[in-house]
Amino acid sequence: MTSAKRIQITFDCADPLGVARFWCEALGYVLSPPPEGFVGWDAFAESLPAGERSPWAACVDPSGAGPRLYFQRVPEGKVAKNRVHVDVRAGIGLVGEERLAVLQAERDRLVALGAVCVRVMLADEENESCIVMQDIEGNEFCLD
Repeated sequence: MTSAKRIQITFDCADPLGVARFWCEALGYVLSPPPEGFVGWDAFAESLPAGERSPWAACVDPSGAGPRLYFQRVPEGKVAKNRVHVDVRAGIGLVGEERLAVLQAERDRLVALGAVCVRVMLADEENESCIVMQDIEGNEFCLD
């Protein structure tokens, strides 16, 4: 039996390039190269009719370790909680106050990029602290 070696996470959104740029900054990713024949994504977008600009975008982990993120324009807005979400693993190996401080610093950096902090979930007897966030279009993700 063959197993999947690579995965892609796809986001439905209104502004694919804008959301892709947010996630590039959040994760240290880079935009995938634009379609062949274009020097950049802005040039590609300008080649399309105004209503069709930036129909999709993608970003990749420059180290090749993380999954490709793909962003596609859809006409409808987000209406419910995501069934799948990204966990940004900012606090791996940390516990207690040290973990919370690292998560809060990352939260502040992402808020400056346009993210929204939904709630801080403090450590209890079973779980370490994590922070629930939303990207620039309201897609939920966690800092953990």
